[in-house]
Amino acid sequence: MEEKISKLESPLKINRRHFFSQLSTGIGSLALGSLLIPDLLSGGAPKAMPNQPLGIPHFAPKAKRIIYLFQAGAPSHIETFDPKPTLIKRMGEDLPDSVRNGQRLTGMSSEQAKFPLMPSAVKYKQYGKSGAWVSDYFPHIGKVADEICFVKSMHTDAINHDPAITFFQTGTQQSGRPSMGSWMSYGLGNENKNLPNFVVLTSKGKGISQGLYSKLWSSGFLDSKHQGVLMRSSKDAVLYLNDPDGLSRSDKRHLLDHVSSLNKIHHVETGDNEIESRIAQYEMAYRMQMSVPDVMDIKKEPQHIIDLYGEDSQVPGTFAANALQARRLAEQGVRFIQLYHQGWDQHANLPNDMAGQAKDVDQASAALIMDLKQRGMLEDTLVVWGGEFGRTNYVQGESFDPKNFGRDHHPRAFSIWMAGGGIKPGISYGQTDEFGYNVVKDPVHVHDFHATIMHAMGLNHEQLTFKDQGRRFRLTDVAGNVINDILT
Repeated sequence: MEEKISKLESPLKINRRHFFSQLSTGIGSLALGSLLIPDLLSGGAPKAMPNQPLGIPHFAPKAKRIIYLFQAGAPSHIETFDPKPTLIKRMGEDLPDSVRNGQRLTGMSSEQAKFPLMPSAVKYKQYGKSGAWVSDYFPHIGKVADEICFVKSMHTDAINHDPAITFFQTGTQQSGRPSMGSWMSYGLGNENKNLPNFVVLTSKGKGISQGLYSKLWSSGFLDSKHQGVLMRSSKDAVLYLNDPDGLSRSDKRHLLDHVSSLNKIHHVETGDNEIESRIAQYEMAYRMQMSVPDVMDIKKEPQHIIDLYGEDSQVPGTFAANALQARRLAEQGVRFIQLYHQGWDQHANLPNDMAGQAKDVDQASAALIMDLKQRGMLEDTLVVWGGEFGRTNYVQGESFDPKNFGRDHHPRAFSIWMAGGGIKPGISYGQTDEFGYNVVKDPVHVHDFHATIMHAMGLNHEQLTFKDQGRRFRLTDVAGNVINDILT
């Protein structure tokens, strides 16, 4: 009998009889507890057992949810938030070797004999009390500059799109790892049982679009219930969610109950935790049949909100419509909302294409911040805007035409911005050199970016791990430092 009971005990292998027979009361109990669980009396959360997240933050979070506005293709920092007057003075000159310092180049510019410097295709203005510099491509974002932290010292390891986007979304350049949203779902659990923890919305811009793949919102080796759910702009927001004709809601409930009972039997026989995830996903899909159509119906929004986001917010599949959807999903407790806007790969015709791209996202991005703030949600909603790397300060190719030029990939220095959710508003962090080529102050690596976002959500990036094939994995791999200077 004792042998049978022992198999049911917790991973600590301490049964109740032994525990109460050995554990004293009062101060002795607390002393022993502090030895067994070092964080018990320190104010921190106890560490989870392997592959068993606590489902609660490690410490008090500043943010409850994240809306990540990912600009796929890599916007040029030279034309967004990092003005460089030196480039105006030295336009057309060759980039000094001492600045490039042997940095590897893509195959698209590695054969160039010269690297003619090109200043921003557009002018800049200062905005707000913070005096933030924002290019004329983004006048609406400029108007909310005092709510934003501009990070101008980002750098990354990857130089091509696919590994660079994968790195930002999963913490590694290789496919197969869990995405950032999946890690948040795994670590923090669900706020709304009728909607997924992690939702993905995509839109196409006016420029050259790089591909987007489901690996970017995959749960990797985590349970499949943590995978991002792609919501489409068509009539059926989620594929295969609706029942076939002739199947009533009660019939569906009866069917799910039978399938669940069979799956539970199979789980007892195999011990495969993925079966439990499958059961949970079936139940989630059943509930989503009622919740998704309602939350995705933006026609219910009043006219002043439509005016705030712009006319495009009424066109399904646009960035503006997705930004408005993101606010609605955030209101309903969705933990991580990922927007991808394609078309930022300006290797040529940058002045024209980037102007169109900026027009797609400028008003709606600013509107999202204003909308969240007026609803009292900005303080616990972290909004992030940026791409996978920056663009070169020189033109791609050696033909020099200020009215029609392009910029190549540049991983060594670029800009993003963050707002709300525990981030200091109205500041600029980090600095690039006078050419906008290298970071010279307060560098922020992708791992640091992830560690900081997790900290805002109340998660210690070193503690949230998952053991797979004999190794403990985490979003920040074996690196990452929280950037405390940008946190409130």
